[in-house]
Amino acid sequence: MAGKPSSGPTTYSPLLTGQKVKRPILTDSDWVRPDGRNHHQCRPAFVRTGAVTSASGSAYAEFGNTKVIVSVFGPRESKKAVMYSDKGRLNCNVSYTNFGTPSRAQSPDTKDLSSMLHKALEGAIILESFPKTTVDVFALVLESGGSDLPVVTTCASLALADAGIMMYDIVASVSVSCLRKSLLIDPLSEEESCQDGSLMITSMPSRNEVTQMTITGEWSTPKIHEAMQLCLDACSKLEKIMRSCLKEAASV
Repeated sequence: MAGKPSSGPTTYSPLLTGQKVKRPILTDSDWVRPDGRNHHQCRPAFVRTGAVTSASGSAYAEFGNTKVIVSVFGPRESKKAVMYSDKGRLNCNVSYTNFGTPSRAQSPDTKDLSSMLHKALEGAIILESFPKTTVDVFALVLESGGSDLPVVTTCASLALADAGIMMYDIVASVSVSCLRKSLLIDPLSEEESCQDGSLMITSMPSRNEVTQMTITGEWSTPKIHEAMQLCLDACSKLEKIMRSCLKEAASV
């Protein structure tokens, strides 16, 4: 079931509760973002479901130059299941097109990405709803423009919902890069390549639960708290876009 295309990408920049929006005053030592966004501004997001008609469910996501398509197949009988299990199995696979990254040397470890996607989604899916069967999630990054895994995770959640897989809540994911003293939300590839650290949160916004958090680099405790709040607020805004997409698809 294909969702109706919206008029264009929608923004979902976070706004901390009780805090006024302040545009950063840039000096020579501050990072000026290549696409002109301020530090706490997310890229415009475009999502739709029903991108692959042969799949049980699918979704397409475009966040800036990052473009992802996810197909979901199943539930179907588990070939590896030797003994009966009262829970279903979730398989996740992330891959890149040959032209998805500037060079093959820059392609990330897809095994690690697949494992992280599995961990991010598993806590949101009601595995007991499809015992002794398997749901396969195939994510293909058509173009890598930064924050690939958060976009893949968000898109995969929409594809699962499109497939009718029972979940506790839809999943949204956002990352932040720490560069010098600045926190850059929804970073581009150029920003990730020179970041001092990164923090990614995957959450079920309606339940106010985090399904996965990954952090790299050296962080101070106040910076971690600030980055977490930015990600959680952005996830909440992103969830509204995702639900709007699902409602549009259901009304067709």
